[in-house]
Amino acid sequence: MQDPNEDTEWNDILRDFGILPPKEKSKDEIEEMVLCLQKEAMVKPFEKMTLAQLKEAEDEFDEEDMQAIETYREKRLQEWKALKKKQKFGELREISGNQYVNEVTNAEKDVWVIIHLYRSSIPMCLLVNQHLSLLARKFPETKFVKAIVNSCIQHYHDNCLPTIFVYKNGQIEAKFIGILECGGINLKLEELEWKLAEVGAIQTDLEENPQKDIVDMMVSSIRNTSIHDDSDSSNSDNDTK
Repeated sequence: MQDPNEDTEWNDILRDFGILPPKEKSKDEIEEMVLCLQKEAMVKPFEKMTLAQLKEAEDEFDEEDMQAIETYREKRLQEWKALKKKQKFGELREISGNQYVNEVTNAEKDVWVIIHLYRSSIPMCLLVNQHLSLLARKFPETKFVKAIVNSCIQHYHDNCLPTIFVYKNGQIEAKFIGILECGGINLKLEELEWKLAEVGAIQTDLEENPQKDIVDMMVSSIRNTSIHDDSDSSNSDNDTK
C-alpha cells in the first residue's frame, strides 16, 4: 500500500480533492513552528505602548526590559519632538505692532514667516485673511501671522493693502503690496498658495500655476495686438508711398 505521507504528485492531487488527509508535519517542521510561536510570544509589549503607558507599567519589567524601554522611549521622544517641531504652528495668529520684532524679524532660525498687514474695512484684506487661515492649517511648519497695519506702520496708504511680507532668518524674502500684486479681487486660495510656494515659503503639492490659462490668454492677446499694430503701421507706410 502506498504511503499517504509520501511526496508524490499523485498524493498531492489526492490531498487537494480531500481523498487523502493532510500530510503529517515532520518533526523538523513542528519544531520550527514552535520556535516561531515562542518568538512571537517574546515580542516586547512596550513596543505597542504610549509614553504614558510605559511610565505606568515600569514596575512590571525586569532590568533587561528597562534598558530596552529606555532606548525605545528615547526613540519615541525624538520622533514626537520632530513631529511637534514640524507642526508647531498651524493657525493664522493675530499679533500687534510691538510683537513684530519678536514674532517676525527674530523668529526661530530657518522658519518661514508670512505676515499680512491689513485693515478690516478693506474686503480684499478679509479675503486674504480667509485664505491664509486655511493655508496655515495646511502648512503647519510655516508661521502665519496677521497684524492691523496701523499698529505696525502709521499713515500706511489704503492702496498698498493688502500687504504680505515673507521673512526668513530676519530677512524679507518676498513682498506683495496692493491688490494687484496679491492676486486681484478674485484671488483664489490655490493662486495665493502658488505665489507663496514660488518664493519658497511653503512646499505645495500643486503641479502648475493655477493662473496659467489666464497668463497664456494675456500673452496671446498682447502678441495679437502687437501683430495687428505692426500690420497697421506697415499698411500706413505703404499708403504714404
